[in-house]
Amino acid sequence: MKRVAVLGATGSIGTQTLDLLEGRGDLFHVVLLSAHRSGKALAGLVRSFRPEAVALTHPEGVRSFRENFPEMGSLRLFQGQGAVEEALRSLEPDLVVHGITGAAGVGPTMAALEAGSDLALANKESLVMAGALVREKALEKGVRILPVDSEHAAVFQCLKGERDGARKVRRIFLTASGGALRDLPPEQLPSVTPEQVLRHPTWNMGPRVTVGSATMMNKAFEILEAHWLFDLPSPRIQVLIHRQSIVHALVEFVDGSILAQMGVPDMRVPILAALGWPERLPSELAPFDPVRFSMLTFEAPDPERYPALALARQVLEMGGDSGTALNAADEVGTEAFLEGRIPFPKIVALARAVLEGHRPKSPASLEEVLEADRKSREEARRILEEW
Repeated sequence: MKRVAVLGATGSIGTQTLDLLEGRGDLFHVVLLSAHRSGKALAGLVRSFRPEAVALTHPEGVRSFRENFPEMGSLRLFQGQGAVEEALRSLEPDLVVHGITGAAGVGPTMAALEAGSDLALANKESLVMAGALVREKALEKGVRILPVDSEHAAVFQCLKGERDGARKVRRIFLTASGGALRDLPPEQLPSVTPEQVLRHPTWNMGPRVTVGSATMMNKAFEILEAHWLFDLPSPRIQVLIHRQSIVHALVEFVDGSILAQMGVPDMRVPILAALGWPERLPSELAPFDPVRFSMLTFEAPDPERYPALALARQVLEMGGDSGTALNAADEVGTEAFLEGRIPFPKIVALARAVLEGHRPKSPASLEEVLEADRKSREEARRILEEW
């Protein structure tokens, strides 16, 4: 039986993970659930899954949880900054499903690996900001990083069974839906609203990822993730617009063979693959209908509509903590857009401006990564004020 921790349990990845764990008590035991502010929602999950511990990082979340779950009993409560990391070190789960969004997820990633846990990783920022440190720690501890992003989960599955798989790969193709604005005339982009951007055509995701799908910053991050996960240089990582969101990635091998991983656009599919690895678990998800999806299309992304993709290549050229700067600027810009303070195209423009002024350093520790994150956020906010 796998002892499982679910980080970001009340968010999109967390709730879908728990949906899959329900009814599988013979295979999985949930030992830890974490949240930030959503104490009331977490209390409901605790009643359903009876974990050994919970971790809440915001005082409001702790207050709300205590109000809605007064019968603590033997339940352990970790609270405050660093609560998730402390809980992971204490409990040492077999598998950590990491659904925390943003830079806040990097510390828990390192703590999960340090605890010797396999990591089902949906937090993009861990690899974007600290890819070298994450890979080094995973190798040191002999643990597996299981990608939960549908595209990287697809590549992972295509490479399963291949010895020295990366050496046999000519190219990988990460697919992208193009987001909610993919057919909007470019001249209309400055006037779009957050509500328009958040209406994704195929996927059900959290707000930041949905905005990132429209800017394609999400895919830029995935280029960086693929570099660290599969040890591939930038030219061997390509992006395709695939409107149907059925083919999640294609892997072209050096002999010309191509493997594709396909599935309905439902995040529970890659989550279940990570939960069951190295086995396959049966599910009640709707079976794939090849006739319904008989027309699959692929397009090269327009670099003028999606300038964020070029920033990923720039980060790989710059090296060091450039990914930290890119993520920090995107988080600041996305928040400003959702709050109505900047127009949509300014999200990527802000990221470009921060990168142009960034002087990369090679971080030797998580603390140095977080310091680079802090400085990059300050710079992004300074630029916003000048605009």
